[in-house]
Amino acid sequence: MSEVSMTELSKELRHAITALETSGDIQEVGVVVRVGDGVAWVHGLRKAGYSEVLEIETEDGVVEAFALNLLEDEIGAVLLGEDAAVKAGQSVKLKGTILDVPVGPELLGRVVDPLGRPLDGGSAIKTKQRGIVEREAAGVMDRKSVHEPLMTGIMSIDAMFPIGRGQRELIIGDRQTGKTAIAIDTMINQAKQNTGVVNVYVAIGQKLSKIARLIDRLKQEGVMDQTIIVATSPSDPASLLYLAPYAATAMGEYFRDNAQHALMIYDDLTKHAVAYRQMSLLLRRPPGREAYPGDVFYLHSRLLERSAKLSDELGAGSLTALPIIETQAGDISAYIPTNVISITDGQIFLETDLFNQGIRPAISAGLSVSRVGGAAQTPAVKSVSGNLKLGLSQFRELASFAQFGSDLDEATKKQIERGQRLTELLKQPQYQPLSVWKQTASIMAVTNGYFDSVPAEAIKDAQAALLTKLWADSEKQMKELDAGAKPSEDIQKLIEKTAKAAAKGFED
Repeated sequence: MSEVSMTELSKELRHAITALETSGDIQEVGVVVRVGDGVAWVHGLRKAGYSEVLEIETEDGVVEAFALNLLEDEIGAVLLGEDAAVKAGQSVKLKGTILDVPVGPELLGRVVDPLGRPLDGGSAIKTKQRGIVEREAAGVMDRKSVHEPLMTGIMSIDAMFPIGRGQRELIIGDRQTGKTAIAIDTMINQAKQNTGVVNVYVAIGQKLSKIARLIDRLKQEGVMDQTIIVATSPSDPASLLYLAPYAATAMGEYFRDNAQHALMIYDDLTKHAVAYRQMSLLLRRPPGREAYPGDVFYLHSRLLERSAKLSDELGAGSLTALPIIETQAGDISAYIPTNVISITDGQIFLETDLFNQGIRPAISAGLSVSRVGGAAQTPAVKSVSGNLKLGLSQFRELASFAQFGSDLDEATKKQIERGQRLTELLKQPQYQPLSVWKQTASIMAVTNGYFDSVPAEAIKDAQAALLTKLWADSEKQMKELDAGAKPSEDIQKLIEKTAKAAAKGFED
């Protein structure tokens, strides 16, 4: 509350409210009744709409807020700045606009806050257009089925859980299991493969040091020129953390609506839900399970529903979403994880145990899924990865069973050895996304048994030897394979011959 005694406050307010009601301006003008923790309660302004911008006149100038609670007698408005200068009794006007942010190509390469203000020390951003922060998602008739691949460059994802442009694929797992690493590698791959996809990375309540490291890495990899970063830190008000994903989506939608393609990374929606819970409790909304308000599902569904592949009539642009959710002790049945799983088109689940064993990316073959599947998979990778997921899941089952007994039949032994080679093959260092031809040749060599004579620990060396030899001797054919079409018989024979020759150098 502002620092005025309760008697004076009520006198002041009584006078302000009476003057307001007698003047008949109650539709257009309001008065701050009370303020605290970033929320101002306003009497009047009966014409205000949801998410409309309000201007509070303070001694230090105008402070903006947006309407979030529309009650019969008052409005719960969330402040977009510090609440130090806002006091009870101050007058409030409607700005006449819905909350919007600058959008356009001018934002590329920049780091901004959720209101589009620069955070990178660069010049002010002047864009020709502004986008509404909360827009209705495209309807069914405005969409097209997801069919174009969005290559991540991560072999285990592109082969087993392919992502298409316009899809929403959740990345889920405990802290420090490599969730952000998958998102960053996907961003790097868009630049490396020259796909023209614009990256929009949203840091929701992330440490500034982590964001700074990410920006340095993206500059190093040459990705920053086609990336927009919307950043918020833990010290920012809950209102900015709440707005960040919506504002960033408006920036991404600009490219989608102009027949281009954009990739949204929300890092992470767990912190977003917590910020919304904080705001909701301050706005006196009734708490439900785990103190989240009843509409917390709607919070994320209306956000992720905006990702879509548009119809040809609307330019066939796309907005793909990779939301990140943090679990606790691998509990994917918790409230927020299950909410987001039911909204998205699949999830990539990262296991702490696999991560600690050095299997990175630590993707669980059993709990991960892509509901778009083969419809959006590159034909080249699809042709070689048919039984990969099943084989890997069976191997992990067999491996845990086999450690209790030594008498295994030949077929089981072979399956376990093939599974060990696959596991080694799918390990991939960070910041090294693989192109289509590299993935196709590598998977073909292991799944077709060309590397069966190579011990599991030497698989990565054999893979490197195979790829080096293929590029050195058959660059033209590899470029043809990289276009994504199913490999011809000649290319298959070429890979088989080269793989068998490479394997000889690593036999026991």
